[in-house]
Amino acid sequence: MAADKTVSRPYAKAAFEEARESGRLEEWSRGLAVAAQVVHDPRVQRLLDDPRVASAELARLIAGIAGPQLGETGRNFVLTLAENHRLAYLPEISAIFEELKDEAEGVADVTVTSAAALDEAQRRRLSEALARRLKRRVRLHCHTDPGLIGGAVLRAGDLVIDGSLRARLERMAYELTS
Repeated sequence: MAADKTVSRPYAKAAFEEARESGRLEEWSRGLAVAAQVVHDPRVQRLLDDPRVASAELARLIAGIAGPQLGETGRNFVLTLAENHRLAYLPEISAIFEELKDEAEGVADVTVTSAAALDEAQRRRLSEALARRLKRRVRLHCHTDPGLIGGAVLRAGDLVIDGSLRARLERMAYELTS
């Protein structure tokens, strides 16, 4: 996985710079996402591993599906990936591209895992509080885990805020036994 990121990052940065300079971040984002889905398909996976299939043919296939969003430059990008035998890295390239795009647009993805489902008012208040703390717009991804007993766990990148009752009980148990 770390090797995937190491290989993918320069390509993602190059795509991001091109998209930003051309004012087409959204189009590139959609195009790379579609290209990543195409590459993830098991039928295409078999083609990637088949030495009888030419790089240019694979590039045409992927660009033919994702191309309308990517434009001519994006199709050339896919061709470059194919020539360098990097098409399999498209999912990781797309993910890194999204991270760079979110950073540039000031958006933070926050995963909220709560003991009970949050209603709309709770989501709004939480989103507003996190936006103030992170100084970014917040995109919430909510999940439930009854095992938390109560409270919630928030994850935004490297930041983790564990306000669950389970974590409090574990801390109390640790303090009592040490």
